[in-house]
Amino acid sequence: LCVLTGLQSYAVTIGPVADLVIANAQVSPDGFIKSAVLASGTLPGPIITGQKGDTFKINVINHLNDETMLTSTSIHWHGLFQRHSNQMDGAAFVTQCPISPGHSFLYEFNAGEQVGTYWYHSHYGVQYCDGLRGALIIYDPQDPYRFLYDIDDESTVITLMDWYHVPSPQVQRQVVPDSVLINGVGSYPGGPDTPYAIINVQPYKRYRFRLLNMACKPNYVFSIDDHKLIIIEADGQYVEPLVVDSIQIYAAQRYSFILETNRPVDNYWVHAVPNLGISSMAILRYAGSPDADPEIRLTPNPVALQEPDLHPLYPSLPMLLQEDGAAIKLTIVLAQNETNFNFLVNGVQYTSPTIPVLLQLLNGDVSTSEMAPNGSIYFLPRNRVIEISWIPDLAPGRPHPFHLHGHKFAVIRSAGSSRYNYINPVLRDTVNTGFLGDYVTIRFITDNPGPWLLHCHIDWHLYSGMALVFAEASQDVAASQPLNSSKQLCPIYYSLPQQNFS
Repeated sequence: LCVLTGLQSYAVTIGPVADLVIANAQVSPDGFIKSAVLASGTLPGPIITGQKGDTFKINVINHLNDETMLTSTSIHWHGLFQRHSNQMDGAAFVTQCPISPGHSFLYEFNAGEQVGTYWYHSHYGVQYCDGLRGALIIYDPQDPYRFLYDIDDESTVITLMDWYHVPSPQVQRQVVPDSVLINGVGSYPGGPDTPYAIINVQPYKRYRFRLLNMACKPNYVFSIDDHKLIIIEADGQYVEPLVVDSIQIYAAQRYSFILETNRPVDNYWVHAVPNLGISSMAILRYAGSPDADPEIRLTPNPVALQEPDLHPLYPSLPMLLQEDGAAIKLTIVLAQNETNFNFLVNGVQYTSPTIPVLLQLLNGDVSTSEMAPNGSIYFLPRNRVIEISWIPDLAPGRPHPFHLHGHKFAVIRSAGSSRYNYINPVLRDTVNTGFLGDYVTIRFITDNPGPWLLHCHIDWHLYSGMALVFAEASQDVAASQPLNSSKQLCPIYYSLPQQNFS
């Protein structure tokens, strides 16, 4: 039995060169014992760290054997662009076949100029909902905000995730999570008493906290009683400092905020309120405070984060923000199939092909009309501005947070707003596409050849078809990233007694 505790013991860090062993274990993060899929024996997985410019070499070793869940696996490095290393993106059946049980695969990539807060998770079926997820932090020696904080290490990483008491293949997408885990700790109604996660701080210090929503479904409103949050990063991109009382964070998004421990020495509640299911709390504990729960407080949070208020610290490329400068404008209509209740993107349900899209492109013997999955691959020319707008009206389960692999994008129009910003829109990699009547619009530049997935990051929605693939500069893929090790995965995977192409 593996019983996991809070942040006070969640200080396992590895990288940038390391083994990541994927195995099943019994866990009880909220007091309910169940089998899970763990990375190197922890929930969440160990924090993978590196410095700007580092080459990451993460050898993923598959020891999975619990057949109530998927036993093959793949790892996506969420938010990392994988320039010249598309085969390392980790999206099953887009850039690789899954890693079969008893085998390993070395993910080797350089993050280039990227710094900030990222994460890794399984990108095969809904496997990450069984536990395979963790933070990935790239530290910046030239951080422009370094003078604003004193402490930024493994103790300042805060992860939020949903948790289910049955294996992920048995979870219905409309099911409410059984609990919310903050740094791997939670509780559920009627369950045993479990200790709160403790976030320990020293008085009169300035902390850079890194907040990650690693959920498969909910978004959360995050706040800390009696403390202001100064946002300085969104999804790996520096933003101008923005002071708020609470942060609504959607699945797969990340924020860094500075917190000053200038309140009286005491214990303070940390809140994570989901849009569905029960809330969870942790404790911010000042050194010198008693080992006790905080007093009950009803602290108002009048200043909530609004995405249009986020602005990049550094300007975008001018070509990205010319009002009439988009070479291609794509409207994405989200809907539901009334027969099987799966999701449709522009009338097509995404289903994983048996041969990864990257291998199809590199084989060169398949015409664009024959590429699989048919109707879900969009070919884009190189070095053009692409504008995407969503119409989410016909798809239940809103709001849908969409993530684009291989890129950051400018959010020209945010959910809940009718204003278009062509001057200083926030740059990020995952955006909330909103509710009925919203028309969220983003732009990105096709400067990274390869097949890149665009999908809802509610994992049950991705599994049910809410995705498409951009085949970007397809004629340049072979020259920009010659394929080597990943193609060896497919023959092994295809030889398994059963394959689940998901």
